[in-house]
Amino acid sequence: MLVYSLSTKAQYRTEVVVTDLNNEVLTNKIQNSLSNLITALNNAYASNSQPSFAAVSIDASARKSVEMIWSGSPFRCEETDIVEPALKLYSGNEYEVRNIPFVFKNFPQGSNIKEFAVSFNTSGVITSFRVTIDNNSYRSIFNDRNDVSDLRRRQIILNYVEQFRTAYNTKDLVFLQNVFSDDALIITGKVIKTTAETMNLSTNKIVYTKKTKQQYLADLKRVFNYNKRINIEFSDIKVVRHPVKNDWYGVQLFQNYTSDRYHDEGFLFLLWDFTAGDDRPQIHVRVWQPDKDAFGKPLTNDDIFGMDDVDIVD
Repeated sequence: MLVYSLSTKAQYRTEVVVTDLNNEVLTNKIQNSLSNLITALNNAYASNSQPSFAAVSIDASARKSVEMIWSGSPFRCEETDIVEPALKLYSGNEYEVRNIPFVFKNFPQGSNIKEFAVSFNTSGVITSFRVTIDNNSYRSIFNDRNDVSDLRRRQIILNYVEQFRTAYNTKDLVFLQNVFSDDALIITGKVIKTTAETMNLSTNKIVYTKKTKQQYLADLKRVFNYNKRINIEFSDIKVVRHPVKNDWYGVQLFQNYTSDRYHDEGFLFLLWDFTAGDDRPQIHVRVWQPDKDAFGKPLTNDDIFGMDDVDIVD
């Protein structure tokens, strides 16, 4: 039993080394919090049990995110050692460590490896656990910045977009309730396969629906209830600041949506409003459209909804 216990500990322990922090005490706290979290997940995966957070410094919100993602599919980290920098967030009192890889048990090969970002407060407590966007999009978002204010808001948008994506995976209706403005315009789409009887040819019929925030969240609640797992992937993210109204940003991205009962791929546009302050951004417009027309022809750039299609009236 002693030999078994020691081998188990060696096999599933992941040690995290955090760099770029000028605070040894905080560095140690973040390293311990993240190492203990990953190890708890690894051990739960190996024993086919629920993760124990007894040794993990994590707040209720982040813990709920971990538990909701776990309920869709258990996951583990195959790395025994991880070395990553700790980045100071825009708020000034939070830090994050990115590029933490996990392998998901119930996901198909090729889409079963995902990277996460973990945020911490100044006490080293985990405050956020979310799926990251791809590195190419991450770099392009900041390469296009215009000034310090723009850089700060792009960092905020990145954080919120990652939380937005994770909210669908964790079925977090509270976050979605808060991030959409009360008067939000939401256009959803659904791809329906149709077959022409005379020629037996399959085509796609795209059905669009305009919804209020309340209608959209009510429908989303039903989707969450009917599906054990919802997986959303974001890529090719572009962030554009309005050329005149600097408090407004358009985010265009490619979305791959998969649930137990449905799958589609398409372009998503989100109109973000910072007029109430950087700590209270809200989404006013959400538009989804497929990546191809009804006959399977890819959309051109001119066909994709973007900032140029929005008129902002004071």
